[in-house]
Amino acid sequence: MTDQRLLHGQWSSRLAFILAASGSAIGLGNIWKFPYLLGENGGGAFVLVYLACVVGIGLPIMMAETMLGRRGRQSPINTMAALAEEAGVHRAWRYVGWLGVAAGFLILSYYSVIAGWSMAYIFKMGGGFLNNVTPQMAQQTFQDIKAAPDVQLVWHTAFMAATVLIVSKGVSQGLERVARLMMPGLFLMLLALDIYAAGTSGFSQGMSFLFKPEFSKLTGESLLVAMGQAFFSLGLGMGSIMVYGSYLPDHVSIGRSSIFVATADTLVALMAGVAIFPVVFSNQLAPGMGPGLIFESLPLAFGHMPGGSLFGTLFFILVFFAAITSAIALIEPAVAWLSENRSLSRVRASIYAGFACWFLGLGTLISFSHGASVTWFGKTLFELVDFITADLMLPAGGILIAVFAGWIVKKQESAQELELGSYFCYWRILIRYVAPLSVFIIFAHAMGLL
Repeated sequence: MTDQRLLHGQWSSRLAFILAASGSAIGLGNIWKFPYLLGENGGGAFVLVYLACVVGIGLPIMMAETMLGRRGRQSPINTMAALAEEAGVHRAWRYVGWLGVAAGFLILSYYSVIAGWSMAYIFKMGGGFLNNVTPQMAQQTFQDIKAAPDVQLVWHTAFMAATVLIVSKGVSQGLERVARLMMPGLFLMLLALDIYAAGTSGFSQGMSFLFKPEFSKLTGESLLVAMGQAFFSLGLGMGSIMVYGSYLPDHVSIGRSSIFVATADTLVALMAGVAIFPVVFSNQLAPGMGPGLIFESLPLAFGHMPGGSLFGTLFFILVFFAAITSAIALIEPAVAWLSENRSLSRVRASIYAGFACWFLGLGTLISFSHGASVTWFGKTLFELVDFITADLMLPAGGILIAVFAGWIVKKQESAQELELGSYFCYWRILIRYVAPLSVFIIFAHAMGLL
C-alpha cells in the first residue's frame, strides 16, 4: 500500500485527530436540531434511545470509516480503489469514495450560504441590533437577509474564503491548528452560555423540556428520528471521517478515539440545548422553530436580557465555529483528491474546490430569494440538493462502507487496525448486520417506503 503521509501530512497526536473529527461532526445541527428533537420525542427517554443508536450504528460505522482511511492513506476515492484491489474485488468500489466526496461537496455548497447568516448576525449582535428589538423587527431582519441575494453573496463569499484559507494551509498548519483553537473555544463559549442560562427564569422549564423522560412520547417515528440523528450527527458517509482517518498515526487507537468524538458530539448537542431552551422559555418563545429559533427568536430573547449583546455575539461566534470546522472537513476530501490525481499544489487544489463550491452555492442563494418559486419535484434547488445528499447519498454511502468494512476487509486486518481486543467481536456483529440494516431502514423511511 502506497504511504501518502509525505504528501498529505499527519495529525501530530490522538488529541489533534479527536478535535478535528469532533469539529467535523459538530455543526449547525448540534446547535438547534438535536435539542429540539430531544424535547419533542420524550426528553430523557429520547436521550437513552439516541445513545443506543450512537453505540449500535454511529460508532461502528465511524470506526469502519476511520479504519478504511488509515489503511488506504489517500483520498476516499483512491483509498477505496486501493483497498478494493488489495481485497481482490472489483474496482467499482471506488465509487463509494466518489459518493462521499460528491455528497460533502454538494452539502458545503448550501451549508456555506446558511453559515454566512451566522457571520452576519455576529456583527448585528455587536452593532446595536438588539436595542429595542421587537418580534416584527427580528423576523423582518432575517427575512430581509434571505430575500437579498447581494447580502447573502457577501457572507457566502466570506465564509468560503475563510474555509479555503484554512484548508490551503495543510493538515498541521491549517486543519489541526484551527481545530486546536476553535474546539476548546466552542466548549468554553457553550459553558459560559450554560452558566448564563442557569440564572434565567426559564431554566427549570428548559431542563424539564430537555431531560424529563416521557416514554409515552416515544413512538416508532421517534426511533427512526433517533437512528437518523445518530448517523447524520457524526458526519458519516461524506468522506470527511475517511480522509481524516488517512492522517491518523498508526499508534493511535481508532476505537478509543471514535468514542471520544461521539461523546464530544453528543455533549455539545446537550450543552447547546441547556444554553438555548431556558432562554426560549424565559421569553415565552416557541421551542420548535428550527433555524428560525436561532435567527428570529433568540435575538429577541437576548435583546431583553442584561448583557444580551455580549452573549448574543458570543452565541453567534459559537455557531460560526461549529460551521467552519464542519466546512473544512466537507471540502478536505475533494482537495485531497485534486492534490493526488491532478498534481496540484494544496493551495491551488483548495482554491479550485472552493470556487466550485462557491459557484454551486449561488443556486442555493438564489433559491432563498428570487428563485424561491422555481421548483423541481415540488422542491426548491436548496431543498432538492438537501434531499439528494442527506436522504439518499449519505445513507447509501453509510451502508456501502459498513458492507465493505464488515464483509470484504479481512477479519484479521480490521482487528489489527481497530485494536478493540475482546470487544472486536461485538463491533464485527454491529458492522455486518445491525448498522447496515438500521441505515437501510433510515433510507427506506426517507424514500417513503416505510
